[in-house]
Amino acid sequence: MTCVRLLLGDQLNPRHPWFARTDADVLYVLMEVRQETDYVLHHAQKILAIFAAMRRFAAQLRTAGHRVGYLAIDDAANLQSLTGNLDRLLAVHAATTLEYQQPDEWRLDAQLRHYAARQSIPVRCVDSDHFLAGREEAARFFGSRERWTMEPFYRHMRRRHHVLLEPDGRPLGGRWNFDAENRKPWRGDPPEPADTRPRHDLRALWQCIQSAGVASFGDPQAQALRWPLDRTEALQQLQAFLDYGLAHFGDYQDAISAHAPRLFHSLLSFALNVKMLDPAEVIAGAEAAARDGRAPLPAVEGFIRQILGWREYVRGVYWAQMPGYAQRNAFGHDLPLPAWFWTGDTHMACVRGAIGQSLANAHAHHIQRLMVIGNFALLAGLDPQALHRWYLGIYIDAFEWVELPNTLGMSQFADGGLLATKPYVSAAAYLHRMSDHCGQCRYRRDLRTGARACPFNALYWDFLARHAPRLQHNPRLALPYRQLARMPAGQRQALAQQAGQLRARLDAL
Repeated sequence: MTCVRLLLGDQLNPRHPWFARTDADVLYVLMEVRQETDYVLHHAQKILAIFAAMRRFAAQLRTAGHRVGYLAIDDAANLQSLTGNLDRLLAVHAATTLEYQQPDEWRLDAQLRHYAARQSIPVRCVDSDHFLAGREEAARFFGSRERWTMEPFYRHMRRRHHVLLEPDGRPLGGRWNFDAENRKPWRGDPPEPADTRPRHDLRALWQCIQSAGVASFGDPQAQALRWPLDRTEALQQLQAFLDYGLAHFGDYQDAISAHAPRLFHSLLSFALNVKMLDPAEVIAGAEAAARDGRAPLPAVEGFIRQILGWREYVRGVYWAQMPGYAQRNAFGHDLPLPAWFWTGDTHMACVRGAIGQSLANAHAHHIQRLMVIGNFALLAGLDPQALHRWYLGIYIDAFEWVELPNTLGMSQFADGGLLATKPYVSAAAYLHRMSDHCGQCRYRRDLRTGARACPFNALYWDFLARHAPRLQHNPRLALPYRQLARMPAGQRQALAQQAGQLRARLDAL
């Protein structure tokens, strides 16, 4: 009797109940397949880090006494398809059962459900034992309510898991949310913590990936990859953040700097999303820092809200809305991504910095993704599905369950307001306030029209004008629409003309 247990590349949790004991009749299977490298064009570091982490995880399972079957990307027996390889493995090992952990992406969940229905042997799906809310918990929580927002779900999760609460159930510090205190620009002090992450020489693996013909983009950094490849390294990174980053995270979580790309962010999202780390232990570590006085409560609450609130919430939105959610395009935007999305070669300093950092490191923090790259894409009218594929490919932490709602919903408002209560758009003033890029830019933030004017300005006002029928009654946009109404007709016409010219030559910006 042989039970084959499939492990996907984002299921690298050594503490899963599966591994509590060894069993000679259980074969764990991991596979590097073109199906997964090719469904979108991925950043080289994303492919490298996942494959390297999978290989290390397989080695650790073997060391612990488990039977492991591993298909490398250049293995001659690799059929490069998940189900094709499963067919062969089940036959070769005369498997009597197949088990797999619940996938987090719709396409894989559907593929494995359909595959299971065709099998003559029992197939069992088990929980991944990672998330703090089930797939359907958000849908059950909101029930028949027409509008969902993260805040009530976040408070529900705080109560359910007793996080940052007083003994009587009141929120620690007397407030549920300290977001208003966490919006400071960074001017160089306190200094960015040292980057203590290890460097991994993955040149041999990179050669295998290239020899197999896998396409990618971005800098592979194969000689010095900085991402954690196992739980031990992820825990070290967590501790370094708790010791040196968390105390200042809240103040500067929305800040952008050309001189400090990490600032005080944890960079734990990759380790979390491939399940090296458990969200509960990350939350517990942060909460302990607040209760021990090692980090201020606003910083800790803001960090925990991202994990216990937003991360769990967007997963609930994803599973409630798929598969149709991926095709949402409320504004009908359809312009192709400019060529500089793949090179970073644009004159807009903030966009050049965010995209250049993404290409170099497979990472940019949430404000760079939302208020720089996403903001420009929405104002310019870029195709949200094309943008979704770009985000899904370029970021090392991007898996569709978390990336899709953030891109189509939060960033592009393509779902018509299901996820976000307003489009997250701004002109140059916000970018200047929160970043240090404007002084290095070819464009002038204080000009709305003309060859030197910051493109964000005309595109912002034109976006509001073009979409006024849909947006002008949104109470959160009342102020800019009052400003737009007070503009002389000639000024509004000049802004529309400038925006049209910008959209006609996006590659040259």
